[in-house]
Amino acid sequence: MGLLRHESCVKNWSRLNGRIERKATMTTNCRIDRVVSSENLVVLFVSGCVTGQHVDMLGGVLRQESGGFAIDLRNVLLVDREAVKLLALSEANGTELRNCSPYIREWVTRERVETQGRPSGQGPEGREDIDNA
Repeated sequence: MGLLRHESCVKNWSRLNGRIERKATMTTNCRIDRVVSSENLVVLFVSGCVTGQHVDMLGGVLRQESGGFAIDLRNVLLVDREAVKLLALSEANGTELRNCSPYIREWVTRERVETQGRPSGQGPEGREDIDNA
């Protein structure tokens, strides 16, 4: 199993008058493990929070893959709109999204429906360009 990137995840919580409150600062993590199955299918296991710079990192990893691959999102805690756009584009290009939480699945589906009516950039072989996500 190859570790592509891992950052520490620290959520800052404080206890004030018996109540637990989240502090204003929070760092997030994103981890991507690349696994090749016995059928030679690459599965990218993504975990943590896919937001901000992590979307760029995930996009870079996706651009490096050739052939069929799947993205397993079982351990993803949080995504932002840019991450959803990237996932929707990947799925439209034939990538299987596995183990999506219901909120991510619904959001990706909505994003795909919304973008079907809009013209977009096409990459090689008629595939949409991940760089445009």
